[in-house]
Amino acid sequence: MTGTFLPQGVIDDLDGDLSSSRTKHARVNAPFTGEKLHDLPLSSAEDVAEAAERARAAQVAWHRAGFAHRRAVLLKAHDLILERRELLLDAVQTETGKTRGQAFEEVFQSANVARYYAVSARRALASRSRRGGIPLVIRTRVSYRPKGLIGVITPWNYPLSLAAMDVLPALAGGNAVIQKADDQGALSILALRRAFLDAGLPPQVWAIVAGPGGIVGNAINDASDFICFTGSTATGTQVGVRAAEGLRGASLELGGKNPMIVLADVDPAKAARDAVYACFSSMGQLCVSIERIYVDRTIANAFTKEFVARTAALKQGAAFDYSTDIGSLTLPSQLERVAEHVDDAVAHGATVLTGGKARPDLGPLFYEPTVLAGVTDAMKCSGNETFGPVVAITPVDGVAEAILAANASPFGLNSSIFARSTRRAREVARALEAGSININEGYRATFSSVDAPMGGIKQSGLGRRNGPEGLLRFMDSHTTSEATGLMALPRTGADVAKLGGIMLLLLRVLKGIRRR
Repeated sequence: MTGTFLPQGVIDDLDGDLSSSRTKHARVNAPFTGEKLHDLPLSSAEDVAEAAERARAAQVAWHRAGFAHRRAVLLKAHDLILERRELLLDAVQTETGKTRGQAFEEVFQSANVARYYAVSARRALASRSRRGGIPLVIRTRVSYRPKGLIGVITPWNYPLSLAAMDVLPALAGGNAVIQKADDQGALSILALRRAFLDAGLPPQVWAIVAGPGGIVGNAINDASDFICFTGSTATGTQVGVRAAEGLRGASLELGGKNPMIVLADVDPAKAARDAVYACFSSMGQLCVSIERIYVDRTIANAFTKEFVARTAALKQGAAFDYSTDIGSLTLPSQLERVAEHVDDAVAHGATVLTGGKARPDLGPLFYEPTVLAGVTDAMKCSGNETFGPVVAITPVDGVAEAILAANASPFGLNSSIFARSTRRAREVARALEAGSININEGYRATFSSVDAPMGGIKQSGLGRRNGPEGLLRFMDSHTTSEATGLMALPRTGADVAKLGGIMLLLLRVLKGIRRR
């Protein structure tokens, strides 16, 4: 096994697509081995400004090219993503340490999003008539125009998926994009972008930069007409404040401490088998990963026994094929955080049911998937996002206690319910404080539903990606109303006195016939 299947020529070629003056570089390591992958050219604030200027100039023609042209480009890119899937899988695994199967989720999602916005953008953005203030007298329509330049800042954990879900709707709506790729995900994003360039996208319309958030991220925020950020709540708050100071809109997908509720009517063994993936996919380095499980006490023993056994049986390793179930953490900082949370929990009385140890025999950043019991509020892993392969199982006495426990968090990104009765699960779903709620699945049901909005509430963020909502955030709505001439609107006090009775009668009639 090697740290990468990417030839150096491919790496150098992709690096060449960065908007960078190439005066500074950052070393990027392969998580599987810790060996240097490449020296990534970093961008400066000046590079961002130049790329933004080129993007704005190119955006005008891209918008004027029309929906049909943009649709053709996105659909061609969809096909190229599928054709180049092996390269994309290699890139994602090399940079993130994921298994091939979990990297496949990203390739699938990227193509899925490309197709969705290619075929839905025209309809979502079509000009529509709205009811005027006085029917037949006022005629009103709403239309949409692209905001112009969209700033996108994406993290390392899901480079393809998160880029696709923010960049592609912006492009479909006729915007240009300047994206800051995390150092650890830049190659994957550049490989994705290359598919769109080869499909006919002008390169200036989607610029990619890399570098420190305090320099490059701030420069993107200042240069853009709207900013998308995915990352921690602390950093996302700073991004939102900076955007607000410039009266720019922002879409922020932030942290989560996502709960799962297991109701008493389930088959505990089956529910446990299905729940394992929700906790340990991509080593838990997923914004919607489950970190808290509340299981009805009547089935808690059976559920926990099966869950622990299935977790312990996961095959962990570094392989560029489908022979492993879980891979490696991505960064040394992630390993440190996971170890800190587990060690702190144990020191305060938690029990490790399985896992709890690093696996340097497999590679420098491997850590066993870990199941904890007896977690209390005194422990760091209780309310803070671990963002790693650690889950706490807590028995509860009934549905009400489970809902209260699930909602007792400043976060509200994702949640999950396992139940035999879907009717009962839907009742519980209506009580949960989360932007996404999955029934008999952990996260993939909502995550893959690209026609539906995705985002958080409370400290988990603002705005929505996916669906028409994910497209409309990048557009300015324009309302055009016209007087039909059927009746002159009042101009003077005498006119109001004359027509006021008629207008009041109209209000009563509209209410009576339930017209909006």
